[in-house]
Amino acid sequence: MHLLQPDLHSRRAFLKRSAQLALSGTALPLALNLAAMGEAAAFNATAGDYKALVCVFLYGGNDYGNTVVPYDNASYDLYSTIRGGGAGRTAGGIALGQSALLPTLLVPSGVPLDSMGVSRQFALNPGMTALAALFNSGQAAVQLNVGPLVKPLTRAQYNSNDHVTYPRPPQLFSHNDQQSIWQSSSPEGSTVGWGGNMADLALSLNAPSTFSCMSVTGNAVFLSGDTALQYQVSTGGAIKINSAVSGASVYGSTAVSTAINSLLKQSRTHVLENEYNKVSTRALAAESSVTTALRLTDPTLGTPLATTFATDSLAQQLKMVARLIKGRSTLGARRQVFLVSQGGFDLHDNLIRDHGPLLTKVSDAMAAFYAATAEMGVASQVTAFTASDFGRTLASNGDGSDHGWGSHHFVVGGAVNGKQFYGTAPPVSVADTKDSNGNYLLQNQWHVGQGRLLPSTSVDQYAATLAKWFGVDPSEMAGVLPKIVNFGGTGYPVDLGFMA
Repeated sequence: MHLLQPDLHSRRAFLKRSAQLALSGTALPLALNLAAMGEAAAFNATAGDYKALVCVFLYGGNDYGNTVVPYDNASYDLYSTIRGGGAGRTAGGIALGQSALLPTLLVPSGVPLDSMGVSRQFALNPGMTALAALFNSGQAAVQLNVGPLVKPLTRAQYNSNDHVTYPRPPQLFSHNDQQSIWQSSSPEGSTVGWGGNMADLALSLNAPSTFSCMSVTGNAVFLSGDTALQYQVSTGGAIKINSAVSGASVYGSTAVSTAINSLLKQSRTHVLENEYNKVSTRALAAESSVTTALRLTDPTLGTPLATTFATDSLAQQLKMVARLIKGRSTLGARRQVFLVSQGGFDLHDNLIRDHGPLLTKVSDAMAAFYAATAEMGVASQVTAFTASDFGRTLASNGDGSDHGWGSHHFVVGGAVNGKQFYGTAPPVSVADTKDSNGNYLLQNQWHVGQGRLLPSTSVDQYAATLAKWFGVDPSEMAGVLPKIVNFGGTGYPVDLGFMA
């Protein structure tokens, strides 16, 4: 494919092939040196600086309608009617009461115009007071109606049978595929994600490169690059090879663990045995480095973070990220990409009962994480952002909402151009009304049925804005996000503007 696209013959593509050829043996040192020189030249960084991106993935597909909620009377009334609200703008069905939204009302200076030119006002879910406070004080922004796109798409084009000219993202509304497309621009089975692609370009800034991509939530394609590999930790710290921990009791004897540790570090004549030992040795060394870095914030060994985190899983994941950032010098890291997650958002049922508490965990955890970065003096060097499989239907299915497409997302950090909405607010509509010529009326062009938002901003634009801040050079952006070449025209800027 690349041979048919000369514009993709970038330094990154060349280095990728060099690394593949290096598997033959003698080319390895040359390829690695070329990578170190080339990637450093293509990455925007200044001496001694540090930056980190933290993806907060909301697994299951977050309901956009009850997250960023229409608040002005005209918009709220449409929302309430669609979601079964009660009389007098009270709660009902899956609609939240208007008065309950007041504590999370987002400041009027951030009120956007929708596609009809109507001024719109928003509040957040009543459980998101902490994130609303960050927005209102300028440390958070909302990106409206973002989702996977191959290229800009109208509703008429979406409904067209010409999927070559007007391609759709594959397997729309499928959890696994849309999670993968959000994280890698490709459906399930992809092996490389855009977080890993960014880290590939920054490997030469990190010594060692092991800690460029770190997950506190298990394996995910987002952190896998062509060269960069994800290093996984738990909320309790580094994951150990228990039987090889020196002094550990194995079968009732510390001598066994000492012997295993020694055996794993020995050179072997058999190629596979030797490579296995090399990997094990790296794992033991990495575990030791992470453990040392975490001692800086260990209550008994160092100076713990003063910021208080809740005890739920997401809060503890973000606390671990904060502690790892605190130990960045010990880890030799100047550019890092992290992944944390919260599940439970596939709410076909019990939306009112379950959604608010989930969003409270997200809001409180992200606010605590921001406070920790401010405490460490790196708030402007760390940016956290949300992502999810997809949004959901605005229409109610009775007790919940069904799989959708576009959604609204949050970006938090000291470098965020906060207190603003980015993108275009979609009209509040589930109608399919057409004019006399068979064309959808304007307010109905923004969804593809039941209020499933047709994204007006692509994941690639969202990611490119973050990547630019992270240091990715424009010449390398297509190597990180291959579909970004389809954007950049009127209404689809590569840089969305939410990063300083």
